[in-house]
Order: sequence, then C-alpha cells, then structure tokens
Amino acid sequence: MSRPQKYDHIDFVPPGDVAEAAEKGLKLRDEFGRGGTDVGVARARDLKNKARLTPDTIERMVSYFARHEVDKSAEDFGNDDDPSAGYIAWLLWGGDPGKDWAEGVKDQMEKADAD
Repeated sequence: MSRPQKYDHIDFVPPGDVAEAAEKGLKLRDEFGRGGTDVGVARARDLKNKARLTPDTIERMVSYFARHEVDKSAEDFGNDDDPSAGYIAWLLWGGDPGKDWAEGVKDQMEKADAD
C-alpha cells in the first residue's frame, strides 16, 4: 500500500531502540523456542531491518500493543533468563519503544487526517 501524500512529513522508519527490541525478541525466541506468531516474527524482521512501514502496519502495531498490554503483568515478563512467551512476543513488536513509537506515528497520522 502506498502512503498518502498527506503523510509525507511522517517518518515510517523504526528508530534504533525499536529495531534493537525486535532483534532481542528474535534472539530470545530462537533461544527459548516460544513467543510470538509468524506475523510477529515477520514484524520483528521488518523492525530489526528498519524497513519503512505502511500506515496499516502502524495501525496493527497500535492495536497489538493495546490488546497485549495485559501480558506485562504475567510472571517472567521482562525476565531475560526465562522469558514468558508474552514478553518475547512483545519484543517482537518492538517492545515498549515500539509501542511509544507506533502510538506517536499514529498521532501524527491522525493530525494529518484532520488537517
């Protein structure tokens, strides 16, 4: 999907901290054999490689984080030595930096939509 011209001023390339979180998620998934879906792995690869995302992908990221915020209260969320599947999945989507970044991009998109 191409980006509308009204979004030309918005940077859809994930920043370094988002790429690092996704890469960490991929490594933990490989090491522990759990966490995330094929979609989450694909998202992590795009984030790790700093691929320019689409507006639809930003929307999906925001939706993912909204649905999975509850995973942060699970045992072993944030434990790199024995991570929960939810923690690994969260990282695949860019972790906390990914959540903040996607929400910021969505805010910019909504402002552009209103103008």
